[in-house]
Amino acid sequence: MSNTTPDQKAKALGLVLDPRPERPFLNLCARVGKLLYTSGHTSEIRGKVGQDLTVEQGYTAARQAMSAVLRSIYLEAGSFNKVRIVKLLGCVNATPDFKDCSKVINGASDLVHEIFGKEANGYHARSALGFATLPAGVAVEVEAICELL
Repeated sequence: MSNTTPDQKAKALGLVLDPRPERPFLNLCARVGKLLYTSGHTSEIRGKVGQDLTVEQGYTAARQAMSAVLRSIYLEAGSFNKVRIVKLLGCVNATPDFKDCSKVINGASDLVHEIFGKEANGYHARSALGFATLPAGVAVEVEAICELL
């Protein structure tokens, strides 16, 4: 997939990019000039990493949450081909002694790298933080800042 575009890579990975049937309560992706700021998007997987879930299950949850973030970015930008991922914030529902939040949020970063390229527009800054709880008991929440090129 080296000569394929980010849009083609996302399609090959099976990302859901179709419009939502109704307008959400909050803006899931706000545009300010050439920047896009997403709301936090959550995983479908629920539970506390380090107690109910393994690092691998948390990784899958982070990938799920990032897929939702990418859908919002795509719906606002119209394409991934002119988008650069600048910053990710990954929140992990974790036990107080859990020390591998970065390994969990690698699920989000790895998906970005697969679509945008690790050495290209997917090279991003990131924070991976553990939280005592997340909305509705989800395992992971992710938000992003992107630049329109």
